[in-house]
Amino acid sequence: MSIRDWPAQERPREKLLEKGASVLSDAELLAIFLRTGCAGRSAVDLARELLAQFGGLRPILEADQDQFCGARGLGQAKFAQLQAVLEMGRRHLAEIMQSSTLFDSPEAVRAYLTAEMRHQPREVFSLLLLDNRHRLLRYQELFQGTIDGTSVYPREVVKTALEANAAAVILAHNHPSGEAQPSQADRRITQRLQQALALVDIRVLDHLVVGDGEVVSFAERGLL
Repeated sequence: MSIRDWPAQERPREKLLEKGASVLSDAELLAIFLRTGCAGRSAVDLARELLAQFGGLRPILEADQDQFCGARGLGQAKFAQLQAVLEMGRRHLAEIMQSSTLFDSPEAVRAYLTAEMRHQPREVFSLLLLDNRHRLLRYQELFQGTIDGTSVYPREVVKTALEANAAAVILAHNHPSGEAQPSQADRRITQRLQQALALVDIRVLDHLVVGDGEVVSFAERGLL
């Protein structure tokens, strides 16, 4: 049976418009994205098959082009559409942070860093460069390392902050292992960067470690 033949209150699109996106299941959300099914299967049926095949919604969103396009009912057009949606989400979060004081929206900071860094296969060290009102000037990835470490150079961090005319920074890096707990090496480099940036009167407001589903704040842990 086609979705058009379902009762109106059970159709994913109509359900979303009436009750909001949060009430929809993963399969219903994915069905709206897919728009159409394939031979003998509605969009919802196809969505359920894809969720079972990939092991959930997140693996679909994180799949590379070959993995995504190799699945039934998907292809390059859908892959491009999905990447555009994900990028719009990241830019939306960036605009929120650029228009507000970051201390007033810590969840936006966490969500933005998670979107930017959680899926990286290697460790990445980044800066959130802030003005004197702690609004975002820009996000800058500085260093990439192996899967279990990266080399961070204080001179380059200071140079980047000065070029952006930043008054303060938030440090961030990911742990590809998924474990977000700060290591002793993380604590040491944080201290070195604090000292280096203090020489040019730039404050380190926080250092965030992005894991799989968790973002740990040095400031909240009393480590700064």
